[in-house]
Amino acid sequence: MKTASSFFKTLYDLRKNGNLTVFSKLNIVSPADAAEVLPLLQSEFELESMEFPAALDFDTTSALWAAKTIFYSAQLLLIRENTIKDLATLFPAINGNLTLSAKLSADLSLRFLPEIFTQLNISDSKDPLLPVLEHYLKQFHYSSIGSDIEPGVADWQAELADPIYRKLYLDRIVEKKDYKRAEIPYINQLLHAAFGLHKNQFWQSLKTINQEQK
Repeated sequence: MKTASSFFKTLYDLRKNGNLTVFSKLNIVSPADAAEVLPLLQSEFELESMEFPAALDFDTTSALWAAKTIFYSAQLLLIRENTIKDLATLFPAINGNLTLSAKLSADLSLRFLPEIFTQLNISDSKDPLLPVLEHYLKQFHYSSIGSDIEPGVADWQAELADPIYRKLYLDRIVEKKDYKRAEIPYINQLLHAAFGLHKNQFWQSLKTINQEQK
């Protein structure tokens, strides 16, 4: 760890301890830094995937993109002088098909993004970085469960068609007690079906929502 890059140290501490390092100087991730972090992310993915209902591949592109997003977002909590011109470079769009593997690989880091978003919003609600991060959290809305970010999904039945993703999505809603999403009619129906007669043991205060109520 003594010779590790700031990128590696940040991701390691975030994943292992839930602590986020904020820097007073903008550090750019080099190819060597990225190569150093990937084994850590893959190891973390493999640990979490033991709880998945089926085997999934680690998506290196998505995982690294998300790790950089977190790293740069954390730095820009403090470093804002002359950074607007760098936003497009530091926060590129992610290309390619957002497979389930891509979503879950990105989630290793993006699950920490809502807190950064909140802190930025408190500091300056007109911060030009906010719409960039909000777009990411709408795109990867599995990572924003439990936050106030609107997922912006038009068709939840299509969105949650994959049974693995659906199970993981519902599990996180229950874990985070995300009432807002739990009261989306389709999701509410899925939750009640999953709970069955044991609903009160899992989530006693969860309401029953039908389509006419929304």
